[in-house]
Amino acid sequence: MRPKLYIETTVVGYLTARPSKDLIVAAHQKLTREWWRRRRGDFDLFVAQGVLHEAGAGDKREARRRLRVLSGIPMLAVTDEVESLARALVDRGALPAKAAEDALHVAVATVHEMDYLLTWNCRHIANAEMRRVMRAVCVRHGYEIPLICTPEELMGG
Repeated sequence: MRPKLYIETTVVGYLTARPSKDLIVAAHQKLTREWWRRRRGDFDLFVAQGVLHEAGAGDKREARRRLRVLSGIPMLAVTDEVESLARALVDRGALPAKAAEDALHVAVATVHEMDYLLTWNCRHIANAEMRRVMRAVCVRHGYEIPLICTPEELMGG
């Protein structure tokens, strides 16, 4: 059985965006494309409605590209349990109120027992200080948080 991996919206954004002139962003884009080409088949991929909603926003042409990439990836339900955990993540200070959508990504991946949550959102999700608090909140609610990482961290040996 392959590990279960939740794809957060930033990964799809980096995967499909035009090459950036910013060196760091361009490197993230290249790593994401390489991960997608080399490693995505090693995992069972999942998304939630929030990913589709975020991917479908903005420039219509770019949104179509993002949604095309997500086509066929199974969608996880946003249940009452997911919403409750997302609220707890914000209420307990694991994530700021302005990052409620990010809390929902973490909650969906956690409640549905994903092995990994793949993201480039290092401000709120793949943030070492916030991860510690997110883990504590999830444990307090009876859940084990998935391993939160970037495509670079999941390139394999």
